[in-house]
Formats: sequence, structure tokens, C-alpha cells
Amino acid sequence: MIDIGVNLTSSQFDADRHRVVERAKEAGVSAMVLTGTDLDSSVAALSLARQYPGYCYSTAGVHPHDAKTVDDLSLPVIRELAQHDEVVAIGECGLDFNRDFSPRQQQEAVFEAQLSLAAELNLPVFMHCRDAHERFSDIFRPWQDKLPGAVLHCFTGNEDELNACLDMGMSIGITGWVCDERRGADLKALVSKIPADRLMIETDAPYLIPRDLKPKPKTRRNEPCNLPHIADRIAQCRDEKYEDLITFSGENSRRFFAI
Repeated sequence: MIDIGVNLTSSQFDADRHRVVERAKEAGVSAMVLTGTDLDSSVAALSLARQYPGYCYSTAGVHPHDAKTVDDLSLPVIRELAQHDEVVAIGECGLDFNRDFSPRQQQEAVFEAQLSLAAELNLPVFMHCRDAHERFSDIFRPWQDKLPGAVLHCFTGNEDELNACLDMGMSIGITGWVCDERRGADLKALVSKIPADRLMIETDAPYLIPRDLKPKPKTRRNEPCNLPHIADRIAQCRDEKYEDLITFSGENSRRFFAI
């Protein structure tokens, strides 16, 4: 199984990063895509991917929270990083109108700049959208036929938003949000509506630890080794065999990221 969203550069992993990777391997995770969320973390993600060749890959991009840090929309650092074989997607990019850590106009400009760069470099995009579906769709739609692939990671939207994303050709990343008996109830009902060839799985570690893990973890830090638990919950929601979900989601991820 492949974890398409791991924030392995997070300081939460500073004390035991190698063991985190080893635990993922022991749990059956066969590859991980390390998320770049700003210029520094994108550089760091590539460096980490190089430490685990053939197992870890990385993205290069700027999260909407960090859009305010971008002063050159030609994105020279991201462009340079994307030349390396370990970098398999542009992102994490998109819009976040829930927290508005960056001005919305700047978020939109940086999102479109990354879509343009991905199209130019023929790389897929790894995207984020929170409370911004309409503007997100308006910006993405002109690029949908110019990109080799697009995945909306950590999907938590409603059915109309899911259908719109699927209509725009996106793949969908599902996290441990589906394991949350409070916030994840609606998502549990929606995951069965995702076509098998568009579904990918992820932890978004160290965030979004599955709330239904037993025994209850001593910390709130999520790890890639929890991906089998998330996959099992998704399979239950879809009324599918766990092994089948692992097979097709893994195939989707390998095809999408060309790994």
C-alpha cells in the first residue's frame, strides 16, 4: 500500500524519523510520497526522499497557508526541485478559506502559478481545498486538460463537491478523517461513491491520527504505519475486501505518480 501524503519533514518526527520509516515498512507500507508545503520543506522532502531511494518520493510546492511567503510567481525554487527524479508532483497547492493564513488573492495567484508550472513540466498536482470549493474549481477548471493528473488530497467535502471534483477528472485522497466518529460521518457515506480507479489513501501524518485506534495511542502524532487501519476502515465503508482496496489504490498511486 502507498501513503500518498506524509509530512515527514515535520519537527514532530525529529527525534525518531528513521524509526517512523521503519515502522511504516513493517506495517506493509510499500512507498510514501513526502509532502512539500513551502520552499524549505520542499527542499527537505527531496533530501529525505533521497535517503530512502525507491521507497520515498516527494512533492514540491507551496501550501495556501504559505502563499504569503511567495514573492516570485515564476517559482524558481519549485521549478528547480521538479527537475529531480524523486519529485513526482507539484504541490501541496490550492486554497484554504477556512483559516486564511494567507490573503485569498495571494492564495489564488500562487495556486494558479503552480498549476501553470505543473502543466509546463507535465507533472501531476497534489492539491488542498478547504472551504473554497467554488473558487478552487474556477481556477482549476481551465487547467484540467493540460495536466497529466490531479489529486485532491484529504478530501472532506460534501457529495456535490465530490461529484464536481470527479467531473473535473480529479483523483481523491482519503485520510483517517474517515475514522472520526464525529467529523467523519458524512465522509464515510461518500467514499463508496469514489470510482475505484480514482481512489488513493494517505495518513497526512503527523496530522489526523485515526480516532478509533485501539489501544488508544499515548500521543496525537499520526504515523504512516497507521495506513493499514485507515485502509481497513475505507474498505468497510465501500463494502470491499481489504486486499482489493490495497491493490487498486496502490496501482492508482503508482500510475498517478509514475513510481
